[in-house]
Amino acid sequence: MATKQKSRNRRPSTRERGPRYVEPVLDPTWQSPYVPSAEEREANSAAVRRYAWHRRIPATIGVAVVVVALLVGVVISPWLAVLGVVIGALYGWDLYRSFDRLERLGTGAGDSVGQLMGEGGTTHDRQRLATVVDRLCATFGVDGVTAVIIDDEGYNATLMRRGSGLVLYVTSALLGDFELIELEGVVAHCLARQRLGLVERQCIAASVSLDDTARRELAGVGQCYRADEVAAAAIRYPLGLANALHRCADQEVHEGSYFASPAFAATRWSWFNPFADRSTSDLGDLDDPKLRSLALEEW
Repeated sequence: MATKQKSRNRRPSTRERGPRYVEPVLDPTWQSPYVPSAEEREANSAAVRRYAWHRRIPATIGVAVVVVALLVGVVISPWLAVLGVVIGALYGWDLYRSFDRLERLGTGAGDSVGQLMGEGGTTHDRQRLATVVDRLCATFGVDGVTAVIIDDEGYNATLMRRGSGLVLYVTSALLGDFELIELEGVVAHCLARQRLGLVERQCIAASVSLDDTARRELAGVGQCYRADEVAAAAIRYPLGLANALHRCADQEVHEGSYFASPAFAATRWSWFNPFADRSTSDLGDLDDPKLRSLALEEW
């Protein structure tokens, strides 16, 4: 009896208890949330098309009514139907060209900012910035970027379209006061906007006549936070970007700065710190530099 009990309670040897092989399960559809997806870039591109379409809705409805009336008038004269078709075709062509004009309007955003702000920085500063930009452009897969130092005491930077290329504006104060890892975070954020497909919609928002709410809606609400995520994941050092944002949040610009002028309101959503003219933080706003800094510190 004791022998049976002993046999029943006998534990397997170490060799018998060896680890079991668990076959890994790979999901071929998985994608890192910190890598801009094709769907995300398409959504940002679609925002521009929606805006272009909405601004022409009243005219489109008016033309459609006229064309339908002329087509119905075929019972009176066949020439009315022909006229309706011609008017519809001409309006369709003009509608297509309006989309193209809107896109070309955004390509001048970089030039307009450059004309308002003079160039600054020393030769050493320009070489330092060019080195950082060249290295990070390779990381993000972005080319055709011209780096320019603008003479301003505010901490800020922006990536804008200029003709067929891109121009990166960095203020002389930021380049002079920021550590290398902080400068890299700022440049990475700007390049992340291009990877996300944000630069075009933000340049168009800066170039058209809109109120502040509509301009922000076109540029993209909360997109600064999203660009921070992409940038921090790419450079693998979120604290550098967090420190840069903390510096921006604590600075107060003075009257002589571009960021204290009325012109800043139009281009606000293209800049690294869109609230450079605000002395207090709003921790309920995803575009606020203080909130973005706190979020990156939690990584």
